Amino acid sequence: MSQRLNRRVRLLSGAAVGAAAFVAVGAAQAQTATTAAQADQAPTEVGEIVVTGIRRSIEASISAKANNTSIVEVISAEDIGKLPDVSIAESLARLPGVTMQRLDGRSQQISIRGLGPDFTTALLNGRELVTTGDNRGVEFDQFPSELLGSVVVYKTPDAALLGQGLAGSVDLRTVRPLAYGRQAIALNYRHEWNDIGALNSGTTDSGDRYTVSYIDQFMDGTLGVALGYAHMSSPYQSERFNAWGYPTYSDGNLLTGGVKPYVMSSELERDGYMGVLEWRPNDRIHSTIDAFYSEFKNTQVLRGIEFPLAWGGFSENPARNDTTLGGCQITSNVPTPNVCRPAPSLRPGYTVEDGLIVAGTWDNIKGVVRNDLNKRDSNITALGWNTEFVANDDWTLGLDLSYSKVERDDIILETNAGTGRNINGALDTLGFELTDDGVTRFNSRLDYADASLIRITSAQGWGSDVIPGGQVGYMNTPSIEDELKAARITAKRTLNQSPFSSIDFGLNYTERNKSFVNDQYYIGVPGGGDLFVPSEYLLAPTDLGYLGISQVLSYDALGVVNSGLLDRVRNPNADVAAGNWEVTEKVSTAYIRANIDHELFGMPLTGNVGMQFVYTDQSSSGFSARQVGPGVAETVAVNGGAEYLEILPSSNFILEVGDDMFARFAVSRTLARPRMDDMRASRNYSYNTSLAQSTDINRSPWGGGGGNPELRPYIADVADLSFEKYFANRRGYVSLAGFYKHLESYVYNRNQIFDFSGYPIGVISPTNPEPALRQGLVGAPDNGDGGWIKGLEFSVSAPFDLLHPALEGFGGVFSASATDSEVQPDPTQAPTTLPGLSETVVNGTLYYERYGFQARVSGRYRSDFLGEVAGFGNGRTLRSVAAETVVDAQIGYEFQSGPLEGLSILAQVNNLTDEPFKTFENGDERRTIDYQSYGRTFAVGMNYRF
Repeated sequence: MSQRLNRRVRLLSGAAVGAAAFVAVGAAQAQTATTAAQADQAPTEVGEIVVTGIRRSIEASISAKANNTSIVEVISAEDIGKLPDVSIAESLARLPGVTMQRLDGRSQQISIRGLGPDFTTALLNGRELVTTGDNRGVEFDQFPSELLGSVVVYKTPDAALLGQGLAGSVDLRTVRPLAYGRQAIALNYRHEWNDIGALNSGTTDSGDRYTVSYIDQFMDGTLGVALGYAHMSSPYQSERFNAWGYPTYSDGNLLTGGVKPYVMSSELERDGYMGVLEWRPNDRIHSTIDAFYSEFKNTQVLRGIEFPLAWGGFSENPARNDTTLGGCQITSNVPTPNVCRPAPSLRPGYTVEDGLIVAGTWDNIKGVVRNDLNKRDSNITALGWNTEFVANDDWTLGLDLSYSKVERDDIILETNAGTGRNINGALDTLGFELTDDGVTRFNSRLDYADASLIRITSAQGWGSDVIPGGQVGYMNTPSIEDELKAARITAKRTLNQSPFSSIDFGLNYTERNKSFVNDQYYIGVPGGGDLFVPSEYLLAPTDLGYLGISQVLSYDALGVVNSGLLDRVRNPNADVAAGNWEVTEKVSTAYIRANIDHELFGMPLTGNVGMQFVYTDQSSSGFSARQVGPGVAETVAVNGGAEYLEILPSSNFILEVGDDMFARFAVSRTLARPRMDDMRASRNYSYNTSLAQSTDINRSPWGGGGGNPELRPYIADVADLSFEKYFANRRGYVSLAGFYKHLESYVYNRNQIFDFSGYPIGVISPTNPEPALRQGLVGAPDNGDGGWIKGLEFSVSAPFDLLHPALEGFGGVFSASATDSEVQPDPTQAPTTLPGLSETVVNGTLYYERYGFQARVSGRYRSDFLGEVAGFGNGRTLRSVAAETVVDAQIGYEFQSGPLEGLSILAQVNNLTDEPFKTFENGDERRTIDYQSYGRTFAVGMNYRF
């Protein structure tokens, strides 16, 4: 390890030891060593939720926050099977310092304190989880909120918190039946629909959710059982506009390079199962087995049209030329069958506003009608067994075993149709106008819903290097398998002296293996012709009225592909072969944590100091591949890896400076492991025979790009300070917190020297000699310099009857955070902000609950940020995302007596103001890349608890 790393570890370790010494000095100054009665120092279990209701949910969360020795935010269920929102991510996004990014209108991934999803670790009952995505970021809609009792977000770690993330850790917790303490049977049902209707033929705009939960205790309260099943069939819709980009026109103004608008109709189906068996025969033995399983299916139907505009280009028959002129020159750019398709042309007289062409007319437009399908099938299995044994008054021993696995299969299908193949077929004339939202509206001359005009074909000739005449579609079928095994042994030594009440020891071993299989296929018409869609696959046309295009041809794309009417040709290119990878991590963690229970200058002091020793052995295997000719690739099996040790000191101090008033201070060193696709051994490479005799590394015949299996983690040193005041018997609180994270390292892409020894170059000959260099430059992720991130967080939760008794039942929760960052991994480049960071985030909820009535309205705002979205080929792309405000509301009534006691009914709406999702380029919000409108989702339902 570098001297700088060692020095920083010594400084942090010294700070932790020094803080402990300060505690001891305080003990000497105190006349008596009185022990304050505080919460247990282990990660706090959320208390029993004994009644229903929004207010009691808030109170349980406040109590859990106050009792935890770390700085945390907590969500508690209103009752069994009833978290406050329809998804976990939506609930998390209401917490101070937490934001979420909508994906296709759904809350899915979160950012904590400005750091993106890959910096956050998800736990299930305190155990690290596998993920359904390509990397480490957890997609929270995989987990039914109805099967969770609470969620705890750790903003500061302690030494016993395993799997901690650089941003934070999110612990999803199922109910514990013995702690719950009574029998409960709950039934929940919701019916939901979207107000913009089913936008695609063969889809639905309504769905259902239902849950069954059962909790009971047996054998005189020593054996507890909790079982749960949750089903969801949830449709969602969107009207989507996508621009290719904005090149510069010949007059110096910007204009649209091309567009790809769609309407999307999706249905998410999920079945989740939860089981807990808890046994506590006496005060010395406590054993728990828990299991979770989820089947998740998401089907998206996308239909629309793609218009190449300024970037459209021309196409001509290479056989129709003379010695100097191509086909389009021969015809003077006049559309001619089998000879020339001229490039799109912008008519004079267009309208310009502030350097952007916003209205006009395009000629020679060859549209591509798209009928696409995205389908994902995945399942998660998570099993855990925890046993605790109290050996005597001084020692408690523990064993925890866990296993989790994800299997995911995707189908990403694109099919193309048009008026004819490449240079053939009718061209269109399009009038266009940019709206205030940056969406382009068109009026067209052609009828794109005419089944006698529009046929499955390669309208632009794309993919002709593999499919003669061009592809009519593309199918990407990646699959993921992620498996994690873990074992932990723990020991706790109770002390009978101040300043430490106990010391925890632990050893944890985790082995994780994640693989990505990259299968991709070109789709073509046998013989290279066109295919008119058979009537059995035709569907009602799709309306694109929001774009000014009345309708487009619609058909069952997957049905046509599976019918055998089209050919599937495996993509033989090098980039596909190099897209396969496998990453294995073996992590051994030893820790020690001393728990503080003391008085400092007459004030109760609790907390902990400790240290983790994290040894990592990581490896990856895959393929290096190069393109040796059209449709021909050469591959080499490769592997690599690294081993390293990180020492992570941490300390948390909570000083009760007044009645229910706390000052918290925490310092720690944290890490986040790199993205798994960044750690892949696979890469693309190239070899240039003409440079074989070069000895200059900058003119080496070798080159390429890919992953880096020797990549080290992100490292940060963190300081947190928080002041909290609880009032009204902990029914309310106010908090002000600040944090600073010094990022010691940050991963970025740069050119690195790579040894290509052993890589094939073909038969050695005078025209293909042995190269003078076996090294070359490859672009790959590497650990660079870091930067910083800092922020302030304010939150308040209060029942309004504190202001006046007439306001009993009313209350509010409000939070705001201001965050800033700067990273400069490459000292030769300008500093940038962190992806996923919104400088301003505001959340607010107003509620009323009394006499069985419940009502709540919530809003969350986040400012512009750099978000991760799907780009070309479904690859990862970072884009500027516009600020947004999302408002949800709910109203309900619970019968509190009579024959309907235990029944509650509700109605709710998500995205009440139909807030769109928008991305843009180069800091100019007029240059819209994505604009997606999702509509409002309504739901009505009931809950019944026996």
